[in-house]
Order: sequence, then structure tokens, then C-alpha cells
Amino acid sequence: MITFEIVLVFVVLLFIVISLYTGLMRPALTFVIGVVTLGVFRVLTPKEILSGFANEQVMVIILLLMIGEVIRKTSIAELIFDRYFRKARSYNGFMGRMIFMVSVFSAFLNNTPLVAVMMPYVRTWSKRYNISPSKLLIPLSYAAILGGSATLIGTSTNLIVNGMVTDQHIIPGLPGLGIFDFAWVGVPMIIIGGIYLLLAGKKLLPSRKISEELSDTNIRTYFIEVQIKNDSPLIGQTIEESGLRNLPGLYLVEIHRMGKKIFVVSNNLILEKGDKLTFAGENRQISLLTKKEYGFSIPSAGMLQRAKHANLVEIVISPNSSMIGKKLRDVNFRARFNAAVIGIYRNKETLPPRIRDTVLQAGDVLMLYASKDYLTLSRDTHDFYFISRVKEIEKVDSYKIAILLSLLALVIILSAFKLISLLMGLIILVMVILIMKMTTPKGLTDSIDYNLGLIIVMALALGTAMIKTGAADLIARHVINLLIPFGKVALLTGIYLITTLIAAFVTNMPAVAIMFPISLSVSMQLHLPPMPFILVVAYASAANFMTPIGYQTNLMVYGPGAYQFKDYVRIGFPLTLIYMIVAIAILSLKYFQ
Repeated sequence: MITFEIVLVFVVLLFIVISLYTGLMRPALTFVIGVVTLGVFRVLTPKEILSGFANEQVMVIILLLMIGEVIRKTSIAELIFDRYFRKARSYNGFMGRMIFMVSVFSAFLNNTPLVAVMMPYVRTWSKRYNISPSKLLIPLSYAAILGGSATLIGTSTNLIVNGMVTDQHIIPGLPGLGIFDFAWVGVPMIIIGGIYLLLAGKKLLPSRKISEELSDTNIRTYFIEVQIKNDSPLIGQTIEESGLRNLPGLYLVEIHRMGKKIFVVSNNLILEKGDKLTFAGENRQISLLTKKEYGFSIPSAGMLQRAKHANLVEIVISPNSSMIGKKLRDVNFRARFNAAVIGIYRNKETLPPRIRDTVLQAGDVLMLYASKDYLTLSRDTHDFYFISRVKEIEKVDSYKIAILLSLLALVIILSAFKLISLLMGLIILVMVILIMKMTTPKGLTDSIDYNLGLIIVMALALGTAMIKTGAADLIARHVINLLIPFGKVALLTGIYLITTLIAAFVTNMPAVAIMFPISLSVSMQLHLPPMPFILVVAYASAANFMTPIGYQTNLMVYGPGAYQFKDYVRIGFPLTLIYMIVAIAILSLKYFQ
């Protein structure tokens, strides 16, 4: 019997799908309006609407985002990438290394910042070896998705599904999912998907010439001078051994040694303490030279380099600036703003590193090495305008990074063996981070994606409404009547197809919110094991390859790769079919035998 409550749930579902697909409203507002409407008509009680805030998985997602942001600020991922890709000089060599590295990392870290860190490497490597970035950026996104789908904590989608599993309003008594419950399908698909991308990527992906303006409208090139410190690990190494030739986005121009200039730098040249190296570098890659592993100092930055917290920022000289016509050394940036000018960019004319005698002009872009109080000191000035923060530099002791990564691995292992809950392990880890002063409480709260948390809570409430009103059972009966003549495997396949289509065109969170209660109702009505019907929704929602809007990393590479919608369909549709076949086959063998 179709009741008013069921009709209202369907209307709300239709509103959510249309709003998200057309971009009528922001996702969080869309979900809030839909769920509040159900509350106004008493389909949901206030307690049922707000119960998601007490759901353990919501807190797990928030804690993982906090820890991921701390790890990102340490630049440990960039350091590993620097060393890992140093010898990759062919398309297949780089692609294979990238797929393996990104998929492994994204299984345990948030994949969005991981892709953001990797994109400059891909673009720079492509430029160096004359390969279009469009041959690599979609595989970068897909590798992150493949890895994220292999564990409970690899993607927020899996955590949302687990939140619905543990929500007592929906499935009382059913145990939550373990960290590696997703690995039965996820790990084989990392291998199979990686092989597919290696074999098919070069043929199916477009090779488009991407102008600098299209790939990044904010790229500027500076000359930067650094000096090898007395304790630098590079002392005694040749240029080739040091890897300085292969820094992404940076080119070693010359070396100053004992008052002499070495313009043609041989790979066999041995580095000595006190050498001054001049690099030509893109603004977003300059920060590589500040890494502790190289043992460089920036002479023009002076004592500012001792600060635990600093920023590389870009400013532009305003048209009525009092600095116009003055030499840089007379402006005295250090005293006025606690910042040092380390490079100047002028209308595609790159000025040399020894810039103290440069006469400033309106429109000059200056790269500053700035202390944490720079913004406060420069707030009232009209001499220049802030353009961008190129890099936030957090100097974290190596032993603290080692402790953080070791404890994260320990938490994952203990949670996998159910010796400690994942939530308690992450809470302890966050407390250790604060005790070691790797970040501040404000820094932690700033990393929280409140919109994501609100969407998850509202999605849990929507799932409760579909179960409570019988809307999920009604859809489930129609799905069963349509597919049951073809067997249990056909049921799983049908649910996978519907879920992946919703995820591809509306995004993954609504797909989970809509299809989870339906899939669960199918298993309960047929008295089948619920786990394959739970996991099939998770895989179909998270493993989203067919459209740029289906997953955030797909959208991130869409513009920089100059892709068209059809590019995702061409390479993503076969991968979606492969993932579906593998997932259905493994789930059927594991749970239906």
C-alpha cells in the first residue's frame, strides 16, 4: 500500500537528485532541505534526524581528515614522490610507478589532497618528456579511486556505508565492517585496474596540447638562489647522484663557487659546502628547495628560515605604491613586514636572483619568504596586493613524522585485528599530535570539512526514512520481481548498475543514501546474507570512473587535462564493467556458495 509518507519520501528523493544533478543548490543545503521536509511532516522525528551526529563513522571521517591534513603539511608525501619518481623516464615507467604509489597511499590517506600533490609532478614530468598531461591525469584520478575502494578508511563513501550498517535505526545487531573487508575486491582491482590503465591508457586517452594558460593560469617562473649548508647531505655527491637535475618544475641554471660561475653544470660535478646554486623554478615548485633533505639555505631569506612556521607568498606591486621607482634594498621588507623578497617576476621577464638593486615597477610580482605574522603586519598597507599563498612551510622534526606514521600504521593494524576500535585509536593519535605540537587545536578544526559531515548525517537520516516508511521495501519488491527469475547474481548486478549510474551522474553520496536501504531490503526479503548487498553498494558508489562529476578527483583533473566528457566514458566505461564483473564474481563466490 502506497502511503502519503512513501510518496513524500519519493518526492524528496527526486528533489535531491534533480538539485544535485543540475547544481540548483549546494549539496549540503540540498540534503538539509530534503530531510527537514521529512521532519516537518513527521516522517522523521528530531531524534532520528540528529542521530547521525552520534554515529561513530562520522567522527572517524572527521578524525581522518584532521590527521591527513597534518600529514599533508609535513610534506612527507612530496618527499617520497621526489625520490620515487627520480628515475622514471618513460611513459609506462612513470605510469606504472604512479598507479602503484597512488593506489597504495590512497588506501590509507584521503585521496583528494594526494591527487592535488601529484598533479604538479605529472604536469612537470609530461613537459620534460614531451608527453601530453592528458595521457596521465585521468589515470592519476583512477588510481586514487582504485586504492581508496580497497579499505574502509580509503574513501569517505565506504565509511558512510559502514555508518549505515552500524546505525541502530536501520539494521540492529549487524556488526560493523572491518578495515580490510573491502580488500577482497579492492586489492585484485588495484592490480587488474592498473594493468588495464597501462595497456589501454595510451590508446584510449587523448593527446591534447595543453597551453600553460589552460593547465594553470597562475604559473610564474623565478630565478632562486640557494646555498649548500655545512651539514647538507648533498656534500660530496655528484649532480646526478643528488637528483637535482630531476626536481619537478625546477631547472639548475648555474653554480657559484669561490667567486667563480659554473654555467655548464656537468652531471659528474661534485657538490661542495658553500656552493650557491641558481634554479629557474615555477612558483608552485620553489618550496621544494626548502626541504630539509637537501640542506639548502636561501641567503636572501636570512634568519627567517629558523622560524617553525612560515609561508611562501606572492604579492603584486599596486599602481599607486610608494615602492615604485625605489630599489628593492631601500624598501626594507624585512623590517616593515617580517618578510624577505626571494624572487621577482615582471611580465614574463624573469629577473635574476641577486635582485637587491632591482628598481620596482607597478605590476611586479614578488615572491616572499614570510613569517607567520606577515599578514598582520601587511594588513593596512596599500603598497601591494596579496595574490596567493604558494606554500605553507611547517618545520616538523623528522622523529615526529616517524612517530606519526608509525602510530597510524599501528592503529590500522590493531583495528584490523579488533584489538582496539578505529575511533579510539584515531582519538589517541590526535592527542599525540597535539602533545608533540605538530599542529594547534585551531589547525585541527580548520581542517574539518563541515559540509561533508552534514551531508553524511543527513544521508543517514534519509536512509532511516526509506526503511521506516517502507519506501525501500516497495522499490526492493519491484527489483526482486524483475530480477529474481535470473538468479541472485542478477540481483547483485542490477543493484550495482543502478547504484553506479546514480553515482556517475549525481555523485556517490546520494547513491549510497538511496541504494543502501533498497539493497538491504532485497537481502532481508529474500533471507540472503546482507554483506554482499552492503558491499556491492559501496563498490558501485566509490569505484566511479565514467563521468567527471561522479568523484571529486575526476573533477580535479578535468580542466588541467583539457578533457571532454566523452574521454571519461571512453576509458572509464570499460573499467566500470571490469570492476562490476570482478566485484559480482568475488562476492557471489564468497557469500552465495
